[in-house]
Amino acid sequence: MSETSSVDAAAEAVSAAAAGNWRRAGFAGAAIGVIAAGAAAGVAIERLTVGRGMRRKARLALDAAGPYGSLRGTPGRAAADDGTELYYEVDEVEAEAGAPRRRRLFGRRTPAPVTVVFSHGYCLNQDSWHFQRAALRGLVRTVHWDQRSHGRSGRGAAQRGPDRVPVSIDQLGRDLKAVVDAAAPEGPLVLVGHSMGGMTVMALAEQYPELIRERVVGVAFVGTSCGNLGEVNYGLPVAGVNAVRRVLPGVLRALGSQAELVERGRRATADLFAGLIKRYSFSSRDVDPAVARFAERMIEGTPIDVVAEFYPAFTEHDKAEALSIFAEVPVLALAGDQDLVTPSSHTEAIAGLLPDAELVIVPDAGHLVMLEHPEAVTDRLADLLVRVGAVPAATNVGTYGSTAQPGT
Repeated sequence: MSETSSVDAAAEAVSAAAAGNWRRAGFAGAAIGVIAAGAAAGVAIERLTVGRGMRRKARLALDAAGPYGSLRGTPGRAAADDGTELYYEVDEVEAEAGAPRRRRLFGRRTPAPVTVVFSHGYCLNQDSWHFQRAALRGLVRTVHWDQRSHGRSGRGAAQRGPDRVPVSIDQLGRDLKAVVDAAAPEGPLVLVGHSMGGMTVMALAEQYPELIRERVVGVAFVGTSCGNLGEVNYGLPVAGVNAVRRVLPGVLRALGSQAELVERGRRATADLFAGLIKRYSFSSRDVDPAVARFAERMIEGTPIDVVAEFYPAFTEHDKAEALSIFAEVPVLALAGDQDLVTPSSHTEAIAGLLPDAELVIVPDAGHLVMLEHPEAVTDRLADLLVRVGAVPAATNVGTYGSTAQPGT
């Protein structure tokens, strides 16, 4: 099947779902799965030649053996301004043997350590930073949190009940402020955000500029955007993108109201879903299967109605002006050169608005660059932490190599 015909078929399927033909919800579930990967429906997928039963056994084996996402820290909970419970974990700096974590000097506490706060992307959770968390563990204080309705955080209060309202990026910025207040109420901060997490950091700055000026000493934007996401074509032909955009609003409303049915459809199309995730998450020819399955598990763990509630926020996202608040702060702007979700041109645009930012485009890398080429991301992040004095210059963050082979 050609790419164009696949697009047409997907558009027809999602249109039928929007009209209420739920017998075809299996295909609609697959289409919304693309959105869950941060893309649009209707891509051509190579037919898999391995039997379905064998693929199912392989997934179960990877789930049982994969070490990714197993790191845990000291748990905590923050309350958002609308009452939503936000889950976070703290990894403290290792104290010297026999010494307390916070020493006192002449009866006074020494200054609080730098805290690095990691914000994850759409349909992921805090475990998406697995490699960076492992590399920095014990070297610098870190906070990893789950955005509302993701991971272990509570469902958004405004998204529960019959009068559900879409989530706004501004709300996510306020959520991040609540987490900072609870988990790192004092001391310097380094903010790290991937995709939606980067947008969350921008929203925090726009609403709380004094926090940035007084406490933030460094920022890392990874595979994110400050606006114009409505122009992204996700690697599809123009006709296909236009077809998907025509039906998408109605499909999202329909799927959000029929979550249980569509979840069954998504499970029934697990193989297609896995192929779509790989296409829109990674670029490399041969990503470690355990890493690919790890990403798939995070994304498929995000309920369909949550996917629908968050999606409208991205077309409305525009925080270009807010970036000026970071003008005096060391900034890392990093992206994969083959990112189909938030193309590297969007990261270049961020760097263009912050001339002193370090711009890094990672070769042969897709949207989940921190999982696909973790060493490249961790090394640049470690450089930023050295620049702002969060870790000593001689710190060895360890080797966390690439999980993929170069593409052809």
